[in-house]
Amino acid sequence: MAICPKGKLSKARRDKRRAQTWKISMPNLVKCRKCSELVMSHRVCKACGSYNRREVVKVD
Repeated sequence: MAICPKGKLSKARRDKRRAQTWKISMPNLVKCRKCSELVMSHRVCKACGSYNRREVVKVD
């Protein structure tokens, strides 16, 4: 036998539960090892163009 809901869930109750997973949160920022600029982790630094202490992108 399949599981049956006891009553109908309203759209508001359903969407209220689903909205919790889509909360906006502050991104995790770390200091760049080369220039000490705040950068999102595991991304190339926009200030100096380095990733893991190596220059990956040339910045003007």
